[in-house]
Amino acid sequence: MAGGGIPTAPGGNKAYPGNLTLYVTFTCVVAAMGGLIFGYDIGISGGVTAMDPFLKKFFPSVYRKQSADHSTNQYCKFDSQTLTMFTSSLYLAALLSSLVASTVTRTLGRKLSMLFGGVLFCAGALINGFAQAVWMLIVGRILLGFGIGFANQSVPLYLSEMAPYKYRGALNIGFQLSITIGILVANILNYFFNKLDGNLGWRLSLGGAVVPALIITVGSLILPETPNSMIERGRKEEARSKLRRIRGVDDIDEEFNDLIYASEESRKIEHPWRNLLQKKYRPQLTMAILIPFFQQLTGINVIMFYAPVLFKTIGFGGDASLMSAVITGTVNVLATCVSIYGVDKWGRRFLFLEGGIQMLICQVAVAIFIAIKFGVNGDPGDLPKWYAIVVVLFICIYVAGFAWSWGPLGWLVPSEIFPLEIRSAAQSINVSVNMIFTFIIAQIFLTMLCHLKFGLFLFFAFWVVIMTIFVYIFLPETKNIPIEEMVIVWKKHWFWSRFMVDVDYPNGLELSKGGDVVKKV
Repeated sequence: MAGGGIPTAPGGNKAYPGNLTLYVTFTCVVAAMGGLIFGYDIGISGGVTAMDPFLKKFFPSVYRKQSADHSTNQYCKFDSQTLTMFTSSLYLAALLSSLVASTVTRTLGRKLSMLFGGVLFCAGALINGFAQAVWMLIVGRILLGFGIGFANQSVPLYLSEMAPYKYRGALNIGFQLSITIGILVANILNYFFNKLDGNLGWRLSLGGAVVPALIITVGSLILPETPNSMIERGRKEEARSKLRRIRGVDDIDEEFNDLIYASEESRKIEHPWRNLLQKKYRPQLTMAILIPFFQQLTGINVIMFYAPVLFKTIGFGGDASLMSAVITGTVNVLATCVSIYGVDKWGRRFLFLEGGIQMLICQVAVAIFIAIKFGVNGDPGDLPKWYAIVVVLFICIYVAGFAWSWGPLGWLVPSEIFPLEIRSAAQSINVSVNMIFTFIIAQIFLTMLCHLKFGLFLFFAFWVVIMTIFVYIFLPETKNIPIEEMVIVWKKHWFWSRFMVDVDYPNGLELSKGGDVVKKV
């Protein structure tokens, strides 16, 4: 029947049968814990560099500069390239390993990539915990970076492939939730370890990274491989029974056939890296580069850095940094839960746009408040309590906006939009861009703070405007669309459709005269 067709589910996608089984929930929760290593590291490295025994032992010049700096200028206190290099060497290592991880993930499976990530991170944590000299710290950091590169490359892909498409957003954001929990736990541990005498505190903080590393290492050994990955490596019958178990229904033929079709298409491609440059992958490549680029330019780093100074002025005194870390960390975790609840209900675009507007308002407000009190010389004088409380409130609203938009979606959206044939390579580009810009911002942030002063908030606010407009115009909605059918959203998009002329609709779909995607009968 050539002319007829059955309209498919909303958005032009097939409605594959499948339930949110206990089995798939368990596997996704365990896999998402791969985010703990990244989060723990973000939280720990910030805290350890503020511990005096650590600075005395490895960075005496920084320690002397801080001790001698009695100036009241809060803008330029921590401007030190050596210290920044310690923190950011990890991101360069993660960048390099994510490129290698792409090949491992494609040829040996998602599980093995996670295992490599856990083992490398574990080794780095041990070397750092027992470090006696700066070179040991740097080697440890580089191994941690390699581990993070592998984990950040494989975990979001694993989650997007395992999850039933209706729940893909929520299960994938489990990764970001783990990152935020990792940061919060690290901050609380730092506070308690900092009270210990001598070098024991920072050794426990750095060595403690072994715990999240063991979780992902053991997790990767017990988790099943994704059906997509099994098919990609020729294990079709095994993949069929695995898909049946994951979806909790017997009727999986349609989804299975689509996975086979996607795999056969992907097999025709020998060089996924070279292929990425083809015209038909332009939309996905643009997103893989711009989404992580924008995520780093939301200014979240600045806000997190400023919080302790402000909390100190509210009257928390010496415990200020703990309070700021715990309060912003808790807001971060709770708001990520909002995203898990809403991402498959309200859609990705809604969260991106709402979060962007919320962050913009808060950044401008905080810039004005800080400009009035800290001025250009960075000396706040005596801050009234109510004043600091208002600023902290804005900071919390800002963190919430980030945590339910750019925080989780910066990982979710790129991992769900790539066709199988370029999925591993494109995810590596996503991780690499994220790491490059995390590295650049970490390197120049303190110097920028020193020179731009409160203007730094306005610098990031400008980028939030740009990214919100970009999402509004160029990012199609991807909720409730099976991962192997994603090509439809680009073919129907007013701008990206011009790049998709040579791309066929996925197996079993065609375009009706009215412009709707229908199922061939």
